Amino acid sequence: MAQKNLSKKDKYEESLVAFQKAVQTYRKGDFARAAELFQKFVHKYDEEKEFVDRAQIYLKICENRLHPHQIKLKDFEDYYYYSVYLINRGDYKQALEYLKKANQKKPDEAKIYYLMADVYCLLGNTDECLKNLKKAIQLDDFFRILAQNERDFEPLWEDKKFKLIIRMA
Repeated sequence: MAQKNLSKKDKYEESLVAFQKAVQTYRKGDFARAAELFQKFVHKYDEEKEFVDRAQIYLKICENRLHPHQIKLKDFEDYYYYSVYLINRGDYKQALEYLKKANQKKPDEAKIYYLMADVYCLLGNTDECLKNLKKAIQLDDFFRILAQNERDFEPLWEDKKFKLIIRMA
């Protein structure tokens, strides 16, 4: 009986090492290899339910990274809302690409210029930020109030050009 428990313990430790190896591979960004390791883990250590559940989650993430769903964006609203989603994810450079596409669809839409100003600020590009913020306010004065209270613009609150644009100076 002691031999059986030792065998169970050894199997558990082996599964722990295999799981850790798969997670390390995942963290390195090698999603194809990580998916392979998680798949093998799920089949080999199916009695380790807690690890299997986690491995299946990681496996799903790997598969989504390897085969991302293609989103079909058609009109201004699609590009706008997808850009907001990307900003919320922290993917600022990608968001900027979609904001530019939305801007092509509606070049006089103030909210696009405002979001571009926000993204440029988050990326540390003050000149582009201020240029787009000025355009947003010229198109819709509402954005003057928003800019004064937007936390993303906080690094610019004392900037003379920023104050001039929102007429705080």
